Amino acid sequence: MDRKPATILRASEIETTARWYAQRLNPESRFRGTELARAGNLERIGVSIAFLPPGKDSFAYHAHDIQEEWVYVVRGRALALVDGVEHEVGPGDFLAFPAPQVPHLMCNRSSEDVVYLMGGGRVAADVITYPHRGGDRYLLRGEDGRAAFYKLATPEFPFGSDEDEDDDTES
Repeated sequence: MDRKPATILRASEIETTARWYAQRLNPESRFRGTELARAGNLERIGVSIAFLPPGKDSFAYHAHDIQEEWVYVVRGRALALVDGVEHEVGPGDFLAFPAPQVPHLMCNRSSEDVVYLMGGGRVAADVITYPHRGGDRYLLRGEDGRAAFYKLATPEFPFGSDEDEDDDTES
């Protein structure tokens, strides 16, 4: 059996490869991050480091049906909105979101960056619900190395949308 080589990512490399992300379903979403698992050639799990600036949110308030997620706070203090309840979290705190998940969101209301690790299993497709958007549901798939979102049908619009709702955008 051929063994795959290990990868060591140095702190300076992680910092310089961080890019900006924003999720357009939440105008307050903006953070810098590095996809550590991808950079390390891991195929079955996802692990990223995020740098959340003061006054910003991670993504939109959401819940996955299939993917499990977790967050581990490294530095700073944040508010975690979990299933409608705000929790102050800080260094060493771990948040686990088994699937199907309750809705959640990380918010930085402090004056310093919040740094945290986040990760979960990699799945071919998932369904995400956005409670603050009337319960809108999206199909999430990986396409060409990016996350592609497709709005799912609702009883009012039974045929759904062909519009690609790409939430993993750089700016």
